[in-house]
Amino acid sequence: MAGSSLAEDIAALVAMDLDALRHVWRTRMRSQPPKVSVSLLRLGLARAMQEKALGGLSKTAEKQMAIYGAAGRTGDRVTPLRAPRPGMRLVRVWNDVAHVVTVSDAGNIEWRGKTWRSLSEVARAITGTRWSGPRFFGLRDKADAA
Repeated sequence: MAGSSLAEDIAALVAMDLDALRHVWRTRMRSQPPKVSVSLLRLGLARAMQEKALGGLSKTAEKQMAIYGAAGRTGDRVTPLRAPRPGMRLVRVWNDVAHVVTVSDAGNIEWRGKTWRSLSEVARAITGTRWSGPRFFGLRDKADAA
């Protein structure tokens, strides 16, 4: 497997039996392989190879996985974390007034012709009280904002 491409290394896993996969695991991971099925061992090795070649998860993805993992253990409902993206328009009706916030191409928050540092600042300006901006604009559930 040394010297070949990532795609070739992953494709080679398909032809390996359990003993060969365990050997590759011990060599690459420097630990004993988990006691899982052949297909899960292949998936684990392929993921480890990709992570080494292409880099690991972003901090946001790690945080989201931790939230999903915790919710899976407790049975709680989870709403995905959503970050405002360039071009996104967020609308919130407050006291019968529709407030439209736009995320510029540079990622700035724009409301009423002014640039704001965060959604929370806009939510505070609209309501007069402290709010989680992502929660106020519906990007997080109440339970996720805590």
